[in-house]
Amino acid sequence: MATQKPDLADVSRRFLNMLLREREVRPRAHLIAERAAAVVPDGAAVVYLLETLDDSPYWVAKALIGDIHMEEAFAPFESGALGVLGAERKPVLRQSANLVREDYAHLHTSRTVVSLACVPIPNDEELIGAIEVLSFSGAVDRDDVTQLMEIAEQAGAAFVSARAYEDERNTHLSSISRLAQLYDLEKVFNSTLEMDALLPIIASKFREVLDVQAVNIWMVKDDSELLLMSQAGEDPTVSEGAALRAGEGLVSEVSDSGEAKFTADPADPYLVQRNAGLEEPRIFSLMAAPLMVKEEEVGVVEVLNKQNGIPFDDDDLFFLISVAETAAAALNNAALLQAERKVEILETLVKVSTEITSTLNLDRVLHAVVTMPSAVVGYERAAIALEERGKLRLRAVSGMDEVQAGDPDVERLRELLDWVSISSGPLHISQHENEINADREETRAKFERYFAESGMRGFYALPLADDEGRVGVLCFESSDPDFLSEAHTEMIRVLAGQATVALRNASLYTEVPFIGVLEPFLQKKQKFLAMEKRRRALLLVVCAAAVLFLAVFPIPMRVDGDAVVEPLRSSQVQPAVGGVISKVYVHEGEHVSQGQILADLQDWPFRAALAVAQAKFETANLEMSRALAANEGTEAGMQRVQADYWGSEVERARRRLESTHLRTMINGWVATPHIEEFVGRAVKAGDTVVEVADNSETLVDVAIPEQDVNLLRVGESGALKLDSSPTRTFHGKVSIVSPKAEAQGDDRFFYARVTVPNPAGRLLAGMHGRGKLYVGWRPVGYVLFRRPAMWIYSKLWSWFGW
Repeated sequence: MATQKPDLADVSRRFLNMLLREREVRPRAHLIAERAAAVVPDGAAVVYLLETLDDSPYWVAKALIGDIHMEEAFAPFESGALGVLGAERKPVLRQSANLVREDYAHLHTSRTVVSLACVPIPNDEELIGAIEVLSFSGAVDRDDVTQLMEIAEQAGAAFVSARAYEDERNTHLSSISRLAQLYDLEKVFNSTLEMDALLPIIASKFREVLDVQAVNIWMVKDDSELLLMSQAGEDPTVSEGAALRAGEGLVSEVSDSGEAKFTADPADPYLVQRNAGLEEPRIFSLMAAPLMVKEEEVGVVEVLNKQNGIPFDDDDLFFLISVAETAAAALNNAALLQAERKVEILETLVKVSTEITSTLNLDRVLHAVVTMPSAVVGYERAAIALEERGKLRLRAVSGMDEVQAGDPDVERLRELLDWVSISSGPLHISQHENEINADREETRAKFERYFAESGMRGFYALPLADDEGRVGVLCFESSDPDFLSEAHTEMIRVLAGQATVALRNASLYTEVPFIGVLEPFLQKKQKFLAMEKRRRALLLVVCAAAVLFLAVFPIPMRVDGDAVVEPLRSSQVQPAVGGVISKVYVHEGEHVSQGQILADLQDWPFRAALAVAQAKFETANLEMSRALAANEGTEAGMQRVQADYWGSEVERARRRLESTHLRTMINGWVATPHIEEFVGRAVKAGDTVVEVADNSETLVDVAIPEQDVNLLRVGESGALKLDSSPTRTFHGKVSIVSPKAEAQGDDRFFYARVTVPNPAGRLLAGMHGRGKLYVGWRPVGYVLFRRPAMWIYSKLWSWFGW
């Protein structure tokens, strides 16, 4: 019984249906190759598309079916039967009688080829590819060629639409890639607000993203001049620090007009002038764009020569403009920070000036000069040495209450200042790596040894002198060699002038008070000697009894200060993601347990993100499975990467969804007022939504003056009176004495933290009152006169300095 041939119309219809299901070139080429190989008995087929490689046309194989293979996936346009087809634009048929190996030299097979046919794949009048069919057991006849021509016509339309789809997809991918680059640039540019660090980052990232030879960042100096502040890559025509005036070339034109421009003509007069006297490589293409923020020009970015040798075009200029907007915003933020720092420097200078001119206390002046500039200057140690009796004496060092004589660091610094005092002007020495910036060999040797011993890498000193002579030396040190900017040095020079006047006045004042102190005592002595003898004796007995009482009779001694109630523990519940509060489950004053959900954020965006990520993950897995089934290794690998990426996105989306539940980390009471009214409020990540305070036991901070802090001991008892309960006394124990003072005006206080049981919850955070802390039994005189005695002693010490 003869085998019935399948209906060709039905086969063609199924073939077209399968072809339409695939959207890309290679899957369609594979289906066309299978269909073409099925036309001839025991056949093999190759589907080619014409592509240009290295400015020459090639037949690029997109699919192979049967017992054949190719060493390379392309063949020259003139190769064998394909070359004949390309020249004549007609089908080529070779039977065994007139078939030679050169007709299919680009193909390799272990079987004997009986017949070969090549048919063109047309698109209207244009040749876009070819189908090459080989038969190993039977001849290919004209009917077979006719069927192959029909398949080729269908393939032409299929490949044109597939290429259009891939071009559109690649365009979208390119757009996404550029968006990703812009996002990455924005993150990098906003990673720092330091202008000196930001400019090199912007220049290098511009060069990296645009793939160009060099990038120059010009910053506006004034209305008529630009300065080259940063450079990335090699530009032999200009170097950092160069100035550019109005009317001097393309960059100036861009700065004046505010419009981006490019030139791709090597014969452009500006490029000819720029390349004058240069050997290769020369500038053959250049573009520039203004850095604008709210219609204000910050500078101009200049880009030279694409690395691939192709001149710039409109697309490159558009991308440069887009990137320039992000860079301009970052530079504007850095400029605002610089301006803010200048304001801070001026404010600090005013504070220091006010402090040192409002007192004649020498110690206070010295302390202000060495400590207060640290608010804006990043030094690690400052010191002042004063001229006393012809010798330089180190009087103040930041971080030290008193200058410790015999300390190795202090002695090393004193010796250096003694050597530096010879200089008549400021001395600025820094060490980068092993290089010390000093003009004299003696200076380099001196500071090489000093930096090695002290660990410092930057030193700045200047003399304090006025019309009457030298007052002393002021110095600043840091382990950062670049700790001083130009603004900092200007501030220090002004400060040195003010400090010189203040120190001169304070030094003179310390020599005058002896007359004022001794004169009242002499007057009292004269009055006492003028009294009657009995009255003098009675007065002496009373005074002796008073002194004995004050020196012997003990009373409990307490130190007191303002008290503020703080919870023992508190926790601020903050969302990890931004959003809108959808539900609140607690009220102010309600007790909550650790891990309890206090509020929820609207989670639909995160649920949607999770659903999208899961869908993408499943789609990528399906595409990977399909590619593996079709034996498309490259496509399967790409889809595997996509599946891994979307798998991680699914896990990330789950974590973000879980973070919409706001939980407390401790047991306690809700301290946020009107929290139930927070529903509908938009919050950012890190904003405090709920505060939970544990008031089962409270800490009361009692501010103790610095002259009393040495009397405090951990474990001593304390009594507290609060403004809210004036008739009740609360008792507790001192648990902590703060190791650091806090300034309040001219005074400094240490905080003694008293732990007070609070089972009834009467003590609430924020309550104020007065606290008294027991420090033991002391004589009456000690209790009454301790503070005046300490004040007198400090004055005497400052006057005589023993």
